Amino acid sequence: MPKQVSNVASDDYLTAIYRLRYDEGQDAIAVRLADKLGITPPSVAGMLKRLQRDGLVRLDARKVIHLTPEGLGRAQKMVRRHRLSECLLTDMLHIPWWRAYEEAHLLEHGISDITEGHLFETLSHPARSPFGYPIPAGDSRPPELSMVTLADIPEGSAVTVDRVFEEDEQLLQFFDEEGIRPGTAVTLEAVAPYRGTVTATIAGRTVVMGTQVARRIWVTATA
Repeated sequence: MPKQVSNVASDDYLTAIYRLRYDEGQDAIAVRLADKLGITPPSVAGMLKRLQRDGLVRLDARKVIHLTPEGLGRAQKMVRRHRLSECLLTDMLHIPWWRAYEEAHLLEHGISDITEGHLFETLSHPARSPFGYPIPAGDSRPPELSMVTLADIPEGSAVTVDRVFEEDEQLLQFFDEEGIRPGTAVTLEAVAPYRGTVTATIAGRTVVMGTQVARRIWVTATA
């Protein structure tokens, strides 16, 4: 009989905490966790008690959730498998880029230690996912990422897209249609705070987007 996948729910919580803290630069608090996972706050409270009991998370005096070393290791393993799955889907199976996050979520829990190693080799050791996120390596600490978004920079700034929010298929379709991908050069032309929009030049084209969308695009200064 095949080995059964276990701890799916707890692994999803751990990876959600990891994404909030290390990918988005936000404090992982219960209400944000509930929103990210699409569940009720009472459900989050119940799972947090279980994760604390198992030594995977701790809560500080402000109720911010922190991964313990064991919890971080578990989260990194699942994040690594998810992002390797994204690379497999886009690079080898040619699944549309904007579909890769959801499809990878279905695959990540079924990847064993053996399969993971072969997948990493077959993909020629990718360092980042198709959406620009680092692929964790072993037990190393998560890298420090730029937390500056397209909504944070002044008019006239020339930047490069570092990564884009990957957890919303409709948003990814918009990014795909407008050519907004990691490594893309962007110049912020105008900010209209009362309209709630920004205007940017991307690959010679003018793109207008809402400020909330711009906050889902992390950038670095163009060298």
